[in-house]
Amino acid sequence: MQAYAKIVEIRATWKARKHLKEMLNSADTVKAMREDLLNPADRAELGRMMADARRGVRHGSRTEADAIADALSALLNRLSPVRTLSAWRGNFEVVVIALSVAMAFRAYFYQPFKIPTGSMYPTLSGIASYEQASPGLWDRMPLKLVNWLVTGDWYKEVRVNTGGVASRVKNNDARPGYAAIQIAGQTYFVPSDALQRSQSLHLNAENRIASGAVLWSGIVTEGDFVFVNRWVWNFRRPQRGEVMVFSTDGIKGLSPGTHYIKRMCGLPGETLSIRPPHLFIGGVPVSEPDRIGIISRCEKVADWAPNYAGFTVPDVRDGLHPKSLTMAGDSVSLDSNEYYALGDNSRNSLDSRFWGPVPERNLIGPATVVYWPFTSHRFGWIR
Repeated sequence: MQAYAKIVEIRATWKARKHLKEMLNSADTVKAMREDLLNPADRAELGRMMADARRGVRHGSRTEADAIADALSALLNRLSPVRTLSAWRGNFEVVVIALSVAMAFRAYFYQPFKIPTGSMYPTLSGIASYEQASPGLWDRMPLKLVNWLVTGDWYKEVRVNTGGVASRVKNNDARPGYAAIQIAGQTYFVPSDALQRSQSLHLNAENRIASGAVLWSGIVTEGDFVFVNRWVWNFRRPQRGEVMVFSTDGIKGLSPGTHYIKRMCGLPGETLSIRPPHLFIGGVPVSEPDRIGIISRCEKVADWAPNYAGFTVPDVRDGLHPKSLTMAGDSVSLDSNEYYALGDNSRNSLDSRFWGPVPERNLIGPATVVYWPFTSHRFGWIR
């Protein structure tokens, strides 16, 4: 029995010393944070108590360790009282730190970017849609949210408040991937690709729609979300064939303050020309990388003629850039700091053929990976 009692006492002493060591660690924290705020008497008392605690951790009995721990706890509560909402304050600090790390990661390493249009299809897909008269099982909450998180699909219904005649208005990049339709002075947004399909909009032969009627309904699939590598071009030169993201600031014909994504086809100092369907550089047809081996170009600058009677929209553009390629056989020579950007889906791409080369200062970096939607066959590395 004496041996058992001795074992119990040893365990109790070990636990008391362990608790005292934890209190000593707390005292170290308080001293580091508040030593400059303590008066000399409190600072001296804290030093004495911490010295007693160190001795107690090494040699103190259970009773001594408990007594020192209680005294040290009382002193710490007096010197650093528990504040109200301390847990919320701690969580807030964690959130601020996490946001700071995320912003630094975005600013210097990898920046997320959303593909709004189909100009890079089939390499990357922008916002796409198909008509659906009413929501299905997966288009109702809460399954609707789950479906969107996995596939990027979202059922959308555009209902008109006040009826009238529909007319197309310029979007001005307010909502990339969507077309702006004005009815009775109010603007509605429908997926741009919906206007290319016959009878996509629920209009009569005179392009009229009644109040409360549905202008368009269907499934909208989000464009691909990609990560852009912001640092790699600091260590090497951009390469032909890379999918480039760049700022539109200072590029005539493009709205400032936004970003475009195209394929880098022309490098500084090169002379480019297009002889359908081939891209020529220095008089030699480009065959590699395979994504830009053949450029299927569209001769028209813009063509807005949806397939329903009377609903045609003129797209008037200002003068083109002097280094645009508007006609087959035209050529353009790039300066030492200029790059030429073309869309993979060249029949549906507004690119350097129309607004000229991209200055080097506008380059952000190459798009490297599609990270959402998860079910996209393009999910993964971009080539």
